[in-house]
Amino acid sequence: MVTTTTPPIRNSRRAKNASRPGDRVFLGLSKGSGITLLVIMAAIAGFLTYRAVLAISKDSTNFFTTFEWNPAGVPPVFGIAVLAFGTIVSSIIAMAIAVPIAIGIALFISHYAPRKLAKPLAYVVDLLAAVPSIIYGLWGAIFLVPYLDGLNKWLNEYFAWTYIFDKASDGVARNLFTVGILLAIMILPIITNVTREVFLQVPQMQEEAALALGATRWEVIRMSVLPFGRSGIISASMLGLGRALGETMAVAVVLSPSFILSGHLLDPGGGTFAQNIAAKFNEADAFGRDALIASGLVLFVITLLVNGAARWIIGRRKEYSGANA
Repeated sequence: MVTTTTPPIRNSRRAKNASRPGDRVFLGLSKGSGITLLVIMAAIAGFLTYRAVLAISKDSTNFFTTFEWNPAGVPPVFGIAVLAFGTIVSSIIAMAIAVPIAIGIALFISHYAPRKLAKPLAYVVDLLAAVPSIIYGLWGAIFLVPYLDGLNKWLNEYFAWTYIFDKASDGVARNLFTVGILLAIMILPIITNVTREVFLQVPQMQEEAALALGATRWEVIRMSVLPFGRSGIISASMLGLGRALGETMAVAVVLSPSFILSGHLLDPGGGTFAQNIAAKFNEADAFGRDALIASGLVLFVITLLVNGAARWIIGRRKEYSGANA
């Protein structure tokens, strides 16, 4: 018996496609874009590191543990302890409020709301994501701060035993708790939009199969929608966290800055990296700007670590899902 072999058609098509001028141009542009992005990130990191070293080398105290910010002093004294605490705490408050609400809104738009209501609601959420930061800041200072004063008093009256809601000093609600609520409102549309799009990508066959087996609407969401969209929820949350960490103008308008480190979230004062840079950059001299750049480098590193952790979590989930499959 004589057997004949035919060349693999798929490989020949790939080779043919790879030889097309358009494919070669697209491949070159893709590689060039990726390399350009890495070069830009490396240039930013190098610039920040160089200027930060110049400042930190002249700091008379520990840059990471000092509560004071006075680069113009003799000798210079400045540190990021209060800024790091305020940035992280306000972002945690924002994420704790925004993520559950965003998931609920995304589920309502994608699986519960009638089509006539879902489209306008999704459009409104898209518009909220495009509102400038300064608008949120003005709204927060004029409307949110006065109305949160009653909430602060209520929390202090009934939850002072938790220490974090024990208001030790008088003053309006220009504190980290208010900043966290404002940041939650700002990042809510971003997380909602991305999460909604992920939920809409759930295979219809999976949902119909669960319904055919007698599952309720919530059981379908719990067994099919949420597991499918978990990596997307993480990505959306990290995208919102990135904005919360680096938000500048809204925080600068709402917060009463001070370099007093306090675990009482209702006490006025505190600070964040971005707010401190925005408030002090114009009045700072050359050395003071180097000190601000040093604090910006810390924020840059924190953002990279957060995004790297998110990518690692998503990668681990994909490996786990592939192993189970």
